[in-house]
Amino acid sequence: MPPSAESRPEAAAGSGPRADGRAFDALRPMRVRWDPMGFALSSLTIHSGRTVVLCSCCMEEGVPGWRKGSGLGWLSAEYRLLPASTPQRQRRETLKLSGRTQEIQRLIGRSLRAAIDLAVLGERTLLIDCDVIQADAGTRTASVTGAWLALARALQRLEADGLLTGPARLRQIAAVSVGLVGGAALLDLDYSEDSRADVDLNVVMTQDLDLVELQGTGEGTCFPRRELDALLSLAEGGIRTLLQGQRDALATADRPEGVRSEHRS
Repeated sequence: MPPSAESRPEAAAGSGPRADGRAFDALRPMRVRWDPMGFALSSLTIHSGRTVVLCSCCMEEGVPGWRKGSGLGWLSAEYRLLPASTPQRQRRETLKLSGRTQEIQRLIGRSLRAAIDLAVLGERTLLIDCDVIQADAGTRTASVTGAWLALARALQRLEADGLLTGPARLRQIAAVSVGLVGGAALLDLDYSEDSRADVDLNVVMTQDLDLVELQGTGEGTCFPRRELDALLSLAEGGIRTLLQGQRDALATADRPEGVRSEHRS
């Protein structure tokens, strides 16, 4: 029988370095490389340790039928694991998307719609694509963080070209995972940690550290409110670092091709 919240030790900071040498409250190194795709409005690869996601943004004229005549734009997101992104090849999802894929792309879309003023688009749709090149856990959180960068860069270009109906107002958002592994609260889990986690929590926050979305589960166990609070505090510290990393990455967006932005906690 899984341990109950009462019998399990209260969440504590890890007492020693993790397998990759990080402290319990350290992020994996984040790297961003801009514009690998020449035809997209914006594109980038975001590296979170060994997890790598290709994020791009395109724009189409028109909006979904239910939104026509409103004068407002729309934003939609798609997420996929590429076949060789995991040790065992992933089958392409063609006729039907898995529940996991649908859940993640809805998370990305909801998070970004909370960030953008859709009125400035007019009746146009922004399409965000997040394709996982290599998966070592944290693909959904890396996708949200990278997708925000793609969106921010796209809006910069649209505004510069006079294609927005007003000034681009974009709330900054980033996402990170936290979890309880062997009774220790850890930030930004890799696969070896995620696969052993008693509690797994994905957190999306704004630049004001307001919550956009929480996805949390007890993996065969329950956890008390105090452990949730401890995990959220840990996530908050990671989000602060990611937000600064995003700002640093945007500052490099106009540099010559091949220049990377690198950020470590």
